[in-house]
Amino acid sequence: MKAIRRFTVRPVLPEPLRPLSELAHNLRWSWHAETRDLFQSVDPEAWGAAGCDPVRLLGRVRPARLAELSGDRRFRRRLNAVADDLDDYLTGDRWYQAQPEGLPRAVAYFSPEFGITAALPQYSGGLGILAGDHLKAASDLGVPLVGVGLLYRHGYFRQTLSRDGWQQEHYPVLDPNELPLTQLAEADGTPARVSLALPGGRALHARIWLAQVGRVPLLLLDSDVEENDLGARSVTDRLYGGGSEHRLLQEMLLGIGGVRAVRTYCRLTGHPEPEVFHTNEGHAGFLGLERIAELCARGLDFDAALESVRGGTVFTTHTPVPAGIDRFERDLIARHFGPDAELPGIETPRILALGMETYPGGEPNLFNMAVMGLRLAQRANGVSLLHGQVSREMFAGLWPGFDTEEVPITSVTNGVHAPTWVAPEVLRLGARKIGTQRAEDALAVGGSERWDSVADIPDQEIWELRRTLREQLVLEVRERLSASWRQRGAGNAELGWIDGVLDPDVLTIGFARRVPSYKRLTLMLRDQGRLRELLLHPERPVQIVVAGKAHPADDSGKRLVQELVRFADDTRVRHRIVFLPDYGMAMAQRLYPGCDVWLNNPLRPLEACGTSGMKAALNGCLNLSVRDGWWDEWFRPDFGWAIPTADGTGLDVERRDDIEAAALYDLLEQRIAPRFYERGRGGLPDRWIQMVRQTLTLLGPKVLAGRMVREYVERLYAPAARSHRALTPDTAGELAGWKARVRDAWHAVSVDHVETTETSATAELGTTIGLRVRVGLGALTPDDVEVQAVSGRVDARDRITDATIVPLKPAGTPDLEGHRLYEGQLSLDRTGPYGCTVRILPAHRLLASAAEVGVVALPAEDAGEGAGVLLR
Repeated sequence: MKAIRRFTVRPVLPEPLRPLSELAHNLRWSWHAETRDLFQSVDPEAWGAAGCDPVRLLGRVRPARLAELSGDRRFRRRLNAVADDLDDYLTGDRWYQAQPEGLPRAVAYFSPEFGITAALPQYSGGLGILAGDHLKAASDLGVPLVGVGLLYRHGYFRQTLSRDGWQQEHYPVLDPNELPLTQLAEADGTPARVSLALPGGRALHARIWLAQVGRVPLLLLDSDVEENDLGARSVTDRLYGGGSEHRLLQEMLLGIGGVRAVRTYCRLTGHPEPEVFHTNEGHAGFLGLERIAELCARGLDFDAALESVRGGTVFTTHTPVPAGIDRFERDLIARHFGPDAELPGIETPRILALGMETYPGGEPNLFNMAVMGLRLAQRANGVSLLHGQVSREMFAGLWPGFDTEEVPITSVTNGVHAPTWVAPEVLRLGARKIGTQRAEDALAVGGSERWDSVADIPDQEIWELRRTLREQLVLEVRERLSASWRQRGAGNAELGWIDGVLDPDVLTIGFARRVPSYKRLTLMLRDQGRLRELLLHPERPVQIVVAGKAHPADDSGKRLVQELVRFADDTRVRHRIVFLPDYGMAMAQRLYPGCDVWLNNPLRPLEACGTSGMKAALNGCLNLSVRDGWWDEWFRPDFGWAIPTADGTGLDVERRDDIEAAALYDLLEQRIAPRFYERGRGGLPDRWIQMVRQTLTLLGPKVLAGRMVREYVERLYAPAARSHRALTPDTAGELAGWKARVRDAWHAVSVDHVETTETSATAELGTTIGLRVRVGLGALTPDDVEVQAVSGRVDARDRITDATIVPLKPAGTPDLEGHRLYEGQLSLDRTGPYGCTVRILPAHRLLASAAEVGVVALPAEDAGEGAGVLLR
């Protein structure tokens, strides 16, 4: 019989055990080993059955066991020690509190998904895991962050395989009352709510769930409430599900509803109001519109409110391809905003103008969420050095007339939260050498350039650790593979072979990620005969563990999964290569440490960062990757191997895959496997161990999320907070009025004549030449602009590279025609072809970038298409 009503029955903990509830509902347990060990000791069998989730565990423990523990003085002492440690963690000063004054009082961090722990499955892949690691690192550093997301009742999806290897999706219903969440309530105990207006007089209501991530509150909005009609209740049903309108409503709830949730949380708890809003990808971009509406309601006009909002907003883009950005039809956006829907106080054309692709190559009827994110943020970044470059190229149309290098998008390379991803055995080894607290600080806070203490660890200990982790992975793989085959319909009698799958003494390669085509899951299958030879080599065999999910709507991705599964099902090789379904955090935490080599072979440069290799590296796993994302930035032969890329012009995709797959096989066959199996005098693979040591010593400190969040604080959050404070209603109005005046007058701004004191076509290194420039400023004054000399080496097309910029100074008064003279000097500090030009840019003390206004004037002979055209 099916239940017609469901209840969540919570345990009543004896008074001495009450701290267990607080420990279970603060997700610090997901990365704090002592807390996890404490919960495991409550009931080891129930702990495993509960999926290592303390909330579920407490719901399963027998009352008799709780009574027994409440009388166990030793357990109570241990419980109180862990609870006191959490209290110290939550209330003590950390890195952020030791910084100079001026940092933001609070930062709101918006993301469509968060991967905190497998017990809270609200993520699909790298974007969510990165967001979760960002929150955890912020907590460790003491950064006053507030996370904002949606609570998806079905999460992403659970993956199984059919008998013939086809991916199948399952959507289990998640009950928030059974998750490590609490419902945000008003002072009278009623649930806190936010609401959005929908077309036709309807409304979208959502309650607010709170997940406590260490020191960081994470607010999750849930539309499955009785006040909503059936359509509105389903808005937060699935992550990345549904059609365009469904996705739009999700993103409106995340952005607009998210700001309202933050305001509600701060009102109810006294938490400081955020001075900086960080938009993690364009999905949350509507948060800027809500903040503009707030300011307009206080009396600011739209333009002044826009400047104020931009000053305190940071936008991070994660996609290197336009296809990865959410775009909506103009009419759909128009229907959901305006007098009969949401934000009625803002004219719909002003909203549309923020997201329309009104630039060369854009589609003018599409509303682009990333474009809106960039237009609403004064500061923007990509997630690796290479991705920053790709992003500047991808969005250069928003800044016509500027070189790609000057597009105001910087980069902060992603990092990973080491306490989450480092195996306990690795942490314990470090703790034995430098002490537990120093080891935890090194992983969580970071700050050092090198981990030199790794040099003191004997080779034998490193190799024994690697073998232990590999053996644990082998056991995990066999257990998961057996469960998968039973789901595929196999009986126990058919599965005896699984006991021989993988070998703890064989070189183990890992490959796990989402399965879009550009990540090339099946590149390793390009020459199946050659791959079989590598797997079955009599002296230097290789074994491979593969995992990954294709998007439910991506049949081409599912075909890639099926192709890999069918190869792995071959009786000749199934003991050497496996595909594990349902890739997620719980699997990943065993997979990364247990592999010797982490494989990544995307089409360069389509991997924005690719943090899985970072997690592997922190466990002493070596990387084998195309030089894309973070690996392009930090690759050294000490840390692993770079797969050569075949990216010549005119090379078709098939030929490129053939070349790069052959290079992959060559590396495995000629360099990687021989080094792994090579033994020195002591019977150890000395050269391999040295690479592991170098990975931990030099690469480990770089890949930390603590390093990443410190960079966000210093390079983006702190400047954004200063801009937020500087842009008071009066100064925001001043800046908006100044920009409007400059844009209106810019058509009359010109570089009319340039003279140099050097008339020869050659000059000696170190020569100083004078520049004399005549410019027209129209209705503007010298205070409104900066006239610059731009010089440097020139390429074959006479384009200046690696430019040096020197401001020129006004000389004298305007002539009878209103033209002005500017003068300055250039030092010829480089040999070879050299060139210079002159340009005029707007200048104002409140600008974050000279490109921000979106106009530039160049000499007529150098003017490119779009020069001097309004950017926004």
